[in-house]
Amino acid sequence: MSLQHPQLTDLLQKAYSAEKAAAFAYQGHAGSVKDAEQKAAIRQIETDEWNHRKEVLQIMLQYDIPVSKYYEFRFHVVGKIISGSCYVIGWFMPFYFAGRLESGNVCEYFRMRQYFNSLNIKEHDRLLYDMGMKEKEHEIYFLDKIKNSRLLPFFEKLFSWGKKESFNNVDLDKKYPVDESYDYCKK
Repeated sequence: MSLQHPQLTDLLQKAYSAEKAAAFAYQGHAGSVKDAEQKAAIRQIETDEWNHRKEVLQIMLQYDIPVSKYYEFRFHVVGKIISGSCYVIGWFMPFYFAGRLESGNVCEYFRMRQYFNSLNIKEHDRLLYDMGMKEKEHEIYFLDKIKNSRLLPFFEKLFSWGKKESFNNVDLDKKYPVDESYDYCKK
Protein backbone atom coordinates (compact mmCIF):
# COMPACT_ATOMS: atom_id res chain seq x y z
CA MET A 1 0.00 0.00 0.00
CA SER A 2 1.35 3.40 -0.94
CA LEU A 3 0.68 6.56 1.07
CA GLN A 4 -0.60 9.60 -0.75
CA HIS A 5 0.72 12.03 1.84
CA PRO A 6 4.05 13.70 0.97
CA GLN A 7 4.48 15.35 4.40
CA LEU A 8 4.00 12.05 6.20
CA THR A 9 6.36 10.24 3.85
CA ASP A 10 9.03 12.89 4.36
CA LEU A 11 8.52 12.93 8.12
CA LEU A 12 8.94 9.15 8.32
CA GLN A 13 12.09 9.25 6.19
CA LYS A 14 13.53 12.10 8.22
CA ALA A 15 12.67 10.48 11.57
CA TYR A 16 14.23 7.19 10.51
CA SER A 17 17.54 8.85 9.66
CA ALA A 18 17.47 11.34 12.54
CA GLU A 19 17.15 8.48 15.03
CA LYS A 20 20.53 7.25 13.80
CA ALA A 21 22.04 10.70 14.32
CA ALA A 22 20.64 10.81 17.85
CA ALA A 23 21.98 7.33 18.64
CA PHE A 24 25.44 8.32 17.39
CA ALA A 25 25.30 11.52 19.46
CA TYR A 26 24.41 9.53 22.58
CA GLN A 27 27.36 7.22 22.02
CA GLY A 28 29.67 10.23 22.34
CA HIS A 29 27.65 11.72 25.16
CA ALA A 30 27.76 8.49 27.18
CA GLY A 31 31.47 8.15 26.47
CA SER A 32 32.18 11.68 27.66
CA VAL A 33 30.45 11.50 31.06
CA LYS A 34 32.25 10.11 34.08
CA ASP A 35 29.27 9.28 36.31
CA ALA A 36 28.36 5.59 35.88
CA GLU A 37 24.65 6.19 36.48
CA GLN A 38 24.49 8.94 33.84
CA LYS A 39 26.50 6.81 31.45
CA ALA A 40 24.03 3.92 31.85
CA ALA A 41 20.99 6.21 31.44
CA ILE A 42 22.39 7.79 28.27
CA ARG A 43 23.22 4.36 26.85
CA GLN A 44 19.62 3.30 27.49
CA ILE A 45 18.41 6.39 25.65
CA GLU A 46 20.71 5.43 22.76
CA THR A 47 19.09 1.97 22.73
CA ASP A 48 15.65 3.60 22.70
CA GLU A 49 16.68 5.62 19.63
CA TRP A 50 17.88 2.50 17.78
CA ASN A 51 14.55 0.83 18.66
CA HIS A 52 12.59 3.82 17.34
CA ARG A 53 14.58 3.61 14.12
CA LYS A 54 13.60 -0.07 13.71
CA GLU A 55 9.95 0.71 14.44
CA VAL A 56 9.84 3.59 11.96
CA LEU A 57 11.46 1.37 9.33
CA GLN A 58 8.75 -1.25 9.83
CA ILE A 59 6.10 1.38 9.17
CA MET A 60 7.99 2.62 6.10
CA LEU A 61 8.27 -0.91 4.70
CA GLN A 62 4.54 -1.45 5.19
CA TYR A 63 3.86 1.51 2.87
CA ASP A 64 6.74 0.99 0.42
CA ILE A 65 8.50 4.17 1.55
CA PRO A 66 12.17 4.07 0.61
CA VAL A 67 14.94 5.14 2.95
CA SER A 68 16.22 8.56 1.89
CA LYS A 69 19.88 8.36 0.89
CA TYR A 70 20.15 12.11 1.40
CA TYR A 71 18.78 12.01 4.96
CA GLU A 72 20.87 8.95 5.79
CA PHE A 73 24.07 10.69 4.71
CA ARG A 74 23.19 14.04 6.27
CA PHE A 75 22.15 12.64 9.64
CA HIS A 76 25.04 10.17 9.73
CA VAL A 77 27.49 13.07 9.43
CA VAL A 78 25.57 15.23 11.91
CA GLY A 79 25.41 12.43 14.47
CA LYS A 80 29.12 11.68 14.20
CA ILE A 81 30.05 15.37 14.55
CA ILE A 82 27.85 15.76 17.62
CA SER A 83 29.23 12.54 19.07
CA GLY A 84 32.81 13.77 18.78
CA SER A 85 31.99 17.24 20.06
CA CYS A 86 30.68 15.84 23.35
CA TYR A 87 34.28 15.23 24.39
CA VAL A 88 35.29 18.88 23.98
CA ILE A 89 32.30 21.15 24.73
CA GLY A 90 31.97 20.47 28.46
CA TRP A 91 29.22 18.77 30.42
CA PHE A 92 26.35 21.29 30.11
CA MET A 93 25.88 21.62 26.35
CA PRO A 94 25.48 17.91 25.55
CA PHE A 95 22.73 17.65 28.19
CA TYR A 96 21.11 20.92 27.10
CA PHE A 97 21.04 20.22 23.38
CA ALA A 98 19.98 16.59 23.88
CA GLY A 99 16.99 17.79 25.90
CA ARG A 100 16.16 20.45 23.33
CA LEU A 101 16.37 17.90 20.50
CA GLU A 102 14.20 15.39 22.35
CA SER A 103 11.64 18.12 23.04
CA GLY A 104 11.11 18.57 19.30
CA ASN A 105 11.17 14.84 18.60
CA VAL A 106 8.09 14.35 20.78
CA CYS A 107 5.94 16.16 18.22
CA GLU A 108 7.38 14.25 15.26
CA TYR A 109 5.59 11.13 16.46
CA PHE A 110 2.35 12.87 17.37
CA ARG A 111 2.36 14.64 13.99
CA MET A 112 2.86 11.28 12.25
CA ARG A 113 -0.15 9.97 14.12
CA GLN A 114 -2.21 12.99 13.08
CA TYR A 115 -1.18 12.52 9.44
CA PHE A 116 -2.03 8.80 9.53
CA ASN A 117 -5.38 9.59 11.14
CA SER A 118 -6.11 12.11 8.37
CA LEU A 119 -5.85 9.10 6.02
CA ASN A 120 -8.15 7.06 8.30
CA ILE A 121 -5.22 4.86 9.38
CA LYS A 122 -5.29 4.22 13.12
CA GLU A 123 -3.27 1.02 13.44
CA HIS A 124 -0.08 2.93 14.38
CA ASP A 125 -1.68 5.12 17.04
CA ARG A 126 -0.37 3.19 20.06
CA LEU A 127 3.16 2.80 18.71
CA LEU A 128 3.49 6.46 17.70
CA TYR A 129 2.00 7.58 21.03
CA ASP A 130 4.47 5.40 22.93
CA MET A 131 7.43 6.69 20.92
CA GLY A 132 6.34 10.29 21.52
CA MET A 133 6.02 9.63 25.25
CA LYS A 134 9.45 7.97 25.33
CA GLU A 135 10.96 11.06 23.67
CA LYS A 136 9.25 13.19 26.37
CA GLU A 137 10.84 11.01 29.06
CA HIS A 138 14.21 11.64 27.42
CA GLU A 139 13.55 15.40 27.37
CA ILE A 140 12.69 15.38 31.08
CA TYR A 141 15.79 13.30 31.94
CA PHE A 142 18.14 15.75 30.24
CA LEU A 143 16.40 18.82 31.66
CA ASP A 144 16.59 17.34 35.15
CA LYS A 145 20.39 17.05 34.83
CA ILE A 146 20.82 20.77 34.05
CA LYS A 147 17.89 22.41 35.82
CA ASN A 148 20.09 23.97 38.50
CA SER A 149 22.88 25.14 36.20
CA ARG A 150 23.64 28.86 36.12
CA LEU A 151 23.90 28.52 32.32
CA LEU A 152 20.31 27.34 31.83
CA PRO A 153 18.55 30.77 31.93
CA PHE A 154 20.96 32.15 29.31
CA PHE A 155 20.60 29.11 27.02
CA GLU A 156 16.83 29.05 27.50
CA LYS A 157 16.58 32.67 26.42
CA LEU A 158 18.90 32.10 23.46
CA PHE A 159 17.51 28.75 22.22
CA SER A 160 13.86 28.85 23.46
CA TRP A 161 13.96 25.63 25.48
CA GLY A 162 14.38 24.86 29.17
CA LYS A 163 12.43 24.95 32.41
CA LYS A 164 9.93 27.52 31.13
CA GLU A 165 9.71 26.52 27.46
CA SER A 166 9.23 23.28 25.57
CA PHE A 167 8.57 22.39 21.94
CA ASN A 168 5.61 20.21 22.93
CA ASN A 169 2.62 20.34 25.25
CA VAL A 170 2.96 16.85 26.76
CA ASP A 171 2.87 16.67 30.56
CA LEU A 172 3.96 13.25 31.83
CA ASP A 173 2.25 13.88 35.18
CA LYS A 174 -1.10 14.48 33.46
CA LYS A 175 -0.87 12.48 30.27
CA TYR A 176 -3.89 11.72 28.18
CA PRO A 177 -4.63 8.15 27.15
CA VAL A 178 -3.95 7.29 23.51
CA ASP A 179 -7.53 7.80 22.33
CA GLU A 180 -7.74 11.24 24.01
CA SER A 181 -4.32 12.58 23.00
CA TYR A 182 -5.29 14.39 19.79
CA ASP A 183 -4.41 17.80 21.22
CA TYR A 184 -0.75 16.96 21.68
CA CYS A 185 1.49 18.95 19.36
CA LYS A 186 -1.28 20.68 17.43
CA LYS A 187 -0.18 23.96 15.96
